Amino acid sequence: MFIVGSYSLAVILCFITMLCWGSWANTQKIAAKNWRFELFYWDYVLGILLFSLIFGLTLGSTGTKGMSFIASISQASTSSIVNPIIGGIIFNLSNILLVAAISIAGMAIAFPVGVGLCMVLGVLINYIAAPKGDPILLFIGVGIVVIAIILDALAYKKLAFSEKKTPTKGIVLSVVAGFLMAWFFRFVASAIAVDPEQTAAGMAEAGKLTPYAAFFFFVIGIVISNFLFNTYLMKKPIEGEPVTFSQYFQGNMRSHFSGIIGGMFWALGTSLSLLAAGKAGYAISFGLGQGATMVGAFWGVFIWKEFKGAGKSVNQMLFLMFLLFTAGLILIISSGGN
Repeated sequence: MFIVGSYSLAVILCFITMLCWGSWANTQKIAAKNWRFELFYWDYVLGILLFSLIFGLTLGSTGTKGMSFIASISQASTSSIVNPIIGGIIFNLSNILLVAAISIAGMAIAFPVGVGLCMVLGVLINYIAAPKGDPILLFIGVGIVVIAIILDALAYKKLAFSEKKTPTKGIVLSVVAGFLMAWFFRFVASAIAVDPEQTAAGMAEAGKLTPYAAFFFFVIGIVISNFLFNTYLMKKPIEGEPVTFSQYFQGNMRSHFSGIIGGMFWALGTSLSLLAAGKAGYAISFGLGQGATMVGAFWGVFIWKEFKGAGKSVNQMLFLMFLLFTAGLILIISSGGN
């Protein structure tokens, strides 16, 4: 299987993760205007499942290092299977709430608040579990990101007030989604071998998984839980009228294809983050990937014009937010490499 061999390559993969995590939601924007996010989400999950299989059977099964994708799955211990599945269930609930927040409040608020909060808590959780890197630089960088998150929320609130809208529901959903999402990575990471080459029977880490196999079981958790969470939301939606499965099958190819691509794009980012964690450490890998917050805000502000017509003070807040996010990411990168 393919294994990341250097910190510099790990950082590059984390940047790709950041772009994928921060951009996949655009696929929801390009679906048909009447295509509800509950319907979009079925195709999104299908895209994730397809990618996990393709990824495992290609990069996860080539080369001479480590175990192959199928071999890793066949020797997995019960805990190594259950923990990623739990991670998938937690992620799926949080992500459905995030997608709902995007549909209500837009990318410019849902990503910085939801994914930003996820970054702060997730870095703390993963660093405590597997400390790696300079904690001072790492947590100063995270602290700067917290300030950027607050600025973005204040900018949105100010804009919403001027337009006589109530942003409460979108912000609350983003906060709940971010809190839940902070935990999924640790459950998946706990099943991955510290050294992917030491997972064979009789070795120290027998029963542990390669990143490819752990990601697959994580996706299984997403797929299984989706039949519960998303079906419930279809019947009792957060916003709008209930939707039915018959409406899903009435969708056009553009709507279905956008969901599948969105899922595959997100899955690419997540799988690369797990691969990079071997060299960068799980806290740094997770933290850098959550720079998606800034990418998502960029799309919302500059492409989808979610802050169009905002006053000078709002634009100044947004500029400072991007500046602080960039500074925070630089410090997070600088904290690793040792």
